[in-house]
Amino acid sequence: MSLHIGDIAPNFTIDTTKGEIDFHKWAGDSWVFFFSHPADFTPICTTEMGRTAQLAKEFAKRNTKPLGLSTDTVSEHLKWISDVNDTQHTDVQFPIVGDADLKVAKLYDMIHAHESTTAAVRSVFIIDPEHKIRLTLTYPMDVGRNFDEILRVIDALQLVDAKGIATPADWRSGDKVIIPPSTNDRKAAALFPQGWDEIRPYLRLVEL
Repeated sequence: MSLHIGDIAPNFTIDTTKGEIDFHKWAGDSWVFFFSHPADFTPICTTEMGRTAQLAKEFAKRNTKPLGLSTDTVSEHLKWISDVNDTQHTDVQFPIVGDADLKVAKLYDMIHAHESTTAAVRSVFIIDPEHKIRLTLTYPMDVGRNFDEILRVIDALQLVDAKGIATPADWRSGDKVIIPPSTNDRKAAALFPQGWDEIRPYLRLVEL
């Protein structure tokens, strides 16, 4: 199944390290950072699970729930979490999906045959409170994710929704943003009375 931005994230009921969840009910009115791993007790996955746990407060500030997945069993996950906590000096509290039968991995197209027929690639789905997919990223098995980028894009998406703006290349929280071309000058004047810098008629930068 190929999933695209704007699609409703498929629902599923599955066992996790925090008990059985119905994905949509569990997500509630939160954003979700849903991310997959090839296997437990592997080095890159251990650092990524640890980094997600270390950033728990940052995700919470953004009303975002992390949800991990590996194509191993919940019992294996629970053993592995001890290693993650010990080696990464953290405390994993977010749920990790047990997906040994590849049910969810196949539902979300996480199995890429050129990488493996049984282990998930490093997929990322950012899902909004309406259960819509807002961003997808796919990393190969041997490259760890950039968590600064994951937090940055959540910030950007939430600001886009709140302010009706767009963000330029390399945008960081606090930087100027773009007034979209679909917002004409009259409407922009009402929305942004502080004024803006017009580089070109289609390129207007504003400080929020």
